[in-house]
This record gives sequence, C-alpha cells and structure tokens, in this order.
Amino acid sequence: MMRARGFSEGETKLSTLPFVLGAAGNLTGGFARDAAIRRWGPKSGPRIICLVGLVTAAVVAALVTPNNYAAVGWLALCYGGITFQQPTVWATCVDIGKRYAGAVAGCMNTAGSLGGVASSLIFGFIVQRSGSYDAVLASMAAVLLVGAALWFRIDPTESLRMRSAESG
Repeated sequence: MMRARGFSEGETKLSTLPFVLGAAGNLTGGFARDAAIRRWGPKSGPRIICLVGLVTAAVVAALVTPNNYAAVGWLALCYGGITFQQPTVWATCVDIGKRYAGAVAGCMNTAGSLGGVASSLIFGFIVQRSGSYDAVLASMAAVLLVGAALWFRIDPTESLRMRSAESG
C-alpha cells in the first residue's frame, strides 16, 4: 500500500478492512452454501457459491480506481469473495472424500501452499519486470477466473468411492 498507492504508515491501518470483510465473507459463505444446496441441489449449489466468490474476487476495479481508499475497498471485496467460497471448498473435500476427506483436504491444502510459494516468487518477478503491482493484481484475477471455470468440472456428488467402483 505504501509503495504502490503512496499510503502513509498511519493510513496502512486501513489494511485491516480486507480481513474484516474476509471474516464476514467466510461466515456468510457457510450459510450461503447450505441455502444454495437447499435451493439448487448438492451439485449446482456449491458450484454457484464458488463461482460467485471467485468471480467477485477477480474484480479488477482496484486497478482502475484512482482513489486510494476506494482501491482498498475493492481489494477488501476481493478478499471477501475469496473467503466467501472457502467453506464450500472445504465441505466439498468432505463430500468427495467421504472417509478419505482428510486426504482430499490435505491434497488441496498442499496444492494451495505450493501455489502460494510459487506465486510469491512469480509475483516478485512480475513486479520487478513490469515495475507495477497492477500487473500482479491482473494476473491474480486471471488465476481466480480460471479457478471459477474449473468449478464446472467439479461434482461434489461424486465421491472417491463411486469413482473407484466405476474404474474397478
């Protein structure tokens, strides 16, 4: 915030806003998942929640907003979108994994951690090459949209047991 947007050290206290919206998004995301499943079923409900969360997170308005405070607000909304879909992601691990839910969640968490390490290096490279944090935000938005699209391939009603029975 200080380098990219010129915030003072005191103004960086605004950086707590994304975490407040993130907590609210996480809590409401759990309730929204349950409501979505009741309304659209166990296959479409989780997809809709994750699509809404990830597409919201991919909003690039912070890139084009000249007002620093509005940019923080947009970034907070993005983080809220990410955390909105997280309860559904973890519940989908349970839905798919059944008695192997821990293994499925562990694989997902490991992949996310590896992505976090890789993105730290890649984002540093992007900033160094482009001289802009906007390029990093744009690349993050692209990855979030790819993640949203992948939810069309995820079927929470298909468990590992069903899949192994079909191939056996």
